Amino acid sequence: MKFVKESFIVKNKLQLAIVDKRIPKNMENNLKNMGVSIIKSTCCNDTYEAIKYHPDISVCKLNDNNIVVAPNVYDYYKNILKPYDFNVIPGNSIIKNKYPYNIHYNIVILKNFAIHNFKYTDKIILRYLEKNNIKKINVSQGYCKCSICIVDDNSLITSDEGIYKEVIKYGIDCLLIEKGYIDLFDLNYGFIGGSSFLVSNNELVFLGNIKKHPDYHKILNFVERKNKNLISLSDDKLLDLGSVIPLLEC
Repeated sequence: MKFVKESFIVKNKLQLAIVDKRIPKNMENNLKNMGVSIIKSTCCNDTYEAIKYHPDISVCKLNDNNIVVAPNVYDYYKNILKPYDFNVIPGNSIIKNKYPYNIHYNIVILKNFAIHNFKYTDKIILRYLEKNNIKKINVSQGYCKCSICIVDDNSLITSDEGIYKEVIKYGIDCLLIEKGYIDLFDLNYGFIGGSSFLVSNNELVFLGNIKKHPDYHKILNFVERKNKNLISLSDDKLLDLGSVIPLLEC
């Protein structure tokens, strides 16, 4: 096994990932059947119920084995990732209960671009972006990773019109879909980025049944144009569990 080189782009076959502890058992079993082992997230008690186990609220994978983690949950991730030789870096920003003080690590990092509300991005992450000459696309939405399904380094899906209008200015191919139709515990609805992730160079997995989304055919056509297949992890309605953080691939 080797480290996933980029933040969210899996080139080979995903082997290990961080997943919300509340993942339904059937989805967990289906992931294991696909050869994906999981590290279950810990609770960030300092933010609200629906997102307190979401990995992308307190964890931001940079490149290779480098991971920035909120001070709130740093000890947990340092200990659990140590056997895999990850460099777990303490972030500067403490997660608090209310928006925007719980979005510091919820950033999309691609090969050439990063997307976030950079007023609130953790300083460790900002320094990484500057050091690696990654262009910053500033948007008003702070829950960027929750809101964006990454198809490849230049292809995204979102229901956030502000994100859509901004990223297409940079030549990023983006599909705008209808809001809603994704569960998020006690909230009205969740987001496409928190219910999808790459498991290989040609497979995009959804936490639930993507066919139940009203824009399924638009999503299917968009993803197939990128030479990728859709995989539904269960027959249930889509569930936003926060971003699955890919760690190791074969």
